[in-house]
Amino acid sequence: MAITAADVKKLREATGAGMMDCKKALTEVDGNFDAAVDYLRKKGLGAAEKKAGRIAAEGIVVTKTNGNVAVVLEVNAETDFVSKNDKFVAFADKLAGFIIEKRPSNVDELLGMAFEGDLTVEQTLSQLIATIGENMSIRRFQVLEASGAVAAYIHGAGKIGVLVAIDGSADDALAAIAKGVAMHVAAVNPQFVSRDEVTEDIAERERKVLTERALASGKPEAIVDKIVTGQMNKFFSENCLLDQEFVMDSDKTVAKAVADVQADAKIVAVARFALGEGIEKKEEDFAAEVAAQIAG
Repeated sequence: MAITAADVKKLREATGAGMMDCKKALTEVDGNFDAAVDYLRKKGLGAAEKKAGRIAAEGIVVTKTNGNVAVVLEVNAETDFVSKNDKFVAFADKLAGFIIEKRPSNVDELLGMAFEGDLTVEQTLSQLIATIGENMSIRRFQVLEASGAVAAYIHGAGKIGVLVAIDGSADDALAAIAKGVAMHVAAVNPQFVSRDEVTEDIAERERKVLTERALASGKPEAIVDKIVTGQMNKFFSENCLLDQEFVMDSDKTVAKAVADVQADAKIVAVARFALGEGIEKKEEDFAAEVAAQIAG
């Protein structure tokens, strides 16, 4: 039976599923409308599409390690309540292990991978959406690997997830300091690992602000450069991980704390995900909503 555009449109309007999913469903069942609806329901696709426009800024950040490889993953949902749902948590945990194993390059590639039976990651997520009843999304992930130690740390029951990768000779002491640095990153949130990561544009902008501030305060031009140099060092010590005071031992910088454990060890990468950061959340004004309903 030939599948027409009108057939696809009718199924899409009835289920809320995507156009290509509707076309595939009709093709699979030889154009039978009711069977196509059931097909989409079994795949969990219809309910997912209907919820897709709703803001998902809650959820969970999870981490998982396997030897010297680790992943941090953020999966979002609409409410904090869902972040404690056993099925949601199990999905996020299984997906983190899957990412370590398969090493997708980005979320789009991940979504298209076969995950459970004949379902892709995207289809499995759609079924979960249909089961739980909230919009969800796999927002981002990052995989780190190092020759010495990779530590993972979760803070606030999945509100913040951190990975720290250190090159060096793998041993218990290096693993322990990597964990300590991960806890430090969770608490302090450095913007850069080292001064080398601070671009010239960023440094120059900061230097310009400090210079203009010093001149505006009436400081003699002869000593402004010296003042700004000192303030730039403070900027680096506040924003660069290696220059920061280590939260576990404020007498040392993070760089010194790592070097004291293993002289040649080097922090090569850091990842820090805070749940929902950067997502614009909808502000609910229930009084205005009720008033609008009454007026209507």
